[in-house]
Amino acid sequence: MSKDPLREGRLGEGRPPEVWSYLSSMEADRFIGDADIAVDIAHLLMLERQDIISKEAAGRIMDVLLELHKKGLPDSVFDEKFEDVHAGIEAFIIEKTGIDTGGRLHMGRSRNDEVATCARVRLRDDMITIMSAISEMRAVLIRKAEQNTESYMPGFTHLQHAQPTTLAHYLMNYEQALERDFERFGDVFLRVDLCPLGAAAFASTGYPIDREYTAELLGFSGVLENSMDCVSGRDVFIEVISACSILMTTLSRMCEELILWSSAFVNFVELADEYCSTSSIMPQKKNPDCAEIMRGKAGSALGALTASITIIKGLPMSYNRDMQDLWPHLWQTVEDAKASLKIISGMIDTASFNTERMNEEAGKGFSTATELADVMVREFGLSFRTAHGITGRAVRMKKIDIDTLEEAAKEMAGISLKGLGMTDEDVKRALDVAYSVNTRIATGGPAPAAVKAAISGKTAALKEDTEWITDMKIRNEEAFKKMIREAEELMG
Repeated sequence: MSKDPLREGRLGEGRPPEVWSYLSSMEADRFIGDADIAVDIAHLLMLERQDIISKEAAGRIMDVLLELHKKGLPDSVFDEKFEDVHAGIEAFIIEKTGIDTGGRLHMGRSRNDEVATCARVRLRDDMITIMSAISEMRAVLIRKAEQNTESYMPGFTHLQHAQPTTLAHYLMNYEQALERDFERFGDVFLRVDLCPLGAAAFASTGYPIDREYTAELLGFSGVLENSMDCVSGRDVFIEVISACSILMTTLSRMCEELILWSSAFVNFVELADEYCSTSSIMPQKKNPDCAEIMRGKAGSALGALTASITIIKGLPMSYNRDMQDLWPHLWQTVEDAKASLKIISGMIDTASFNTERMNEEAGKGFSTATELADVMVREFGLSFRTAHGITGRAVRMKKIDIDTLEEAAKEMAGISLKGLGMTDEDVKRALDVAYSVNTRIATGGPAPAAVKAAISGKTAALKEDTEWITDMKIRNEEAFKKMIREAEELMG
């Protein structure tokens, strides 16, 4: 049976089972097991190229690594008798090749720089997956918006009817928020995409390593320079959790509205059955459970962010074991973000929006009163504050027509709107939902023309973002294929 190769010299094997379990990071390490093999292959290629290890020994180790790459990691490397997967893999290699050969793989590195590199290798793929999913969600929103540029609905502030808008304008609001989420992940991707391998424990190594070569093999854009920061810096991982938390907050807000809108009180949307559940006792129920679970996961993401910052904030440089507790928060948050994006894209794509019901509500609650005040300003020369006061007084009277406004104008400002030429037709025109929406043609407004212009611009931006994702995928895949070819060439 393989022993933990890290303990035999200084410590020995004696430990209570609860200590083994307490120190183990195996559950979190399952996320980086495959990345560890890639990092091992790159490190071994560099050791052989730099004549730090013989070609014969490198070939024997590489034979085991390529087998693990092809067949996957056995369960034995995740045994809790090892503190982590890195020790488990090293023990497996030593068992296959002997201590004199397998024990040479770890030259010129530490678990500290190894785990930091594995995490970045895995995170790059996860972040590309998240950005791809964000792009798919944005495409769904754009497509739905294109179909609803003249689907009028009430807009709300304080959950009160405020001003009329369109379903397209509402959907493009979330598209723009998700575009920022995409940019946020793209920005942190640039910092994740630097290789810490070769920093060793924190003070680098006396072996003649080539850090640039391993970074190239693993597809990184460059080397993370300072060796102490390489192993102790965790801000970039916290930044990923932060980006996930902000993304999940955006999705949670949309879910909150879908939950409200799908209620019998509002009846703005019907969610597809596959995204809902029913009651164990009430047969008529159709509950928006996916949206509710997503709201909960947003809270978990925020909790993970708070926990991660708190774990790191009091640690001196450089490596401390407390850092191990960051990984479960990171991987769970990333997994929740990936799953949530896929689900909400499908939920929106299959949703049936009740545009007739939305249109019925669009003008309620005197929601076009702002446009009426604007008409008084634009066409009859009143100051906005005077027009605001007159309109507010008429609303208080629970009726808006020329006579009510005339009475309010005399009470509020001692003026006659009729005397200024205002008619009941002017009032009716100003209170019309379509007129109110169509006058708002400024950039970003809800007028169909403005929304169509926004859709055009956002479609072009989405195309650029999608192309960037494709480029990053190809770059990483080509680097990995090249590394495996070099590994196979080493085998002869």
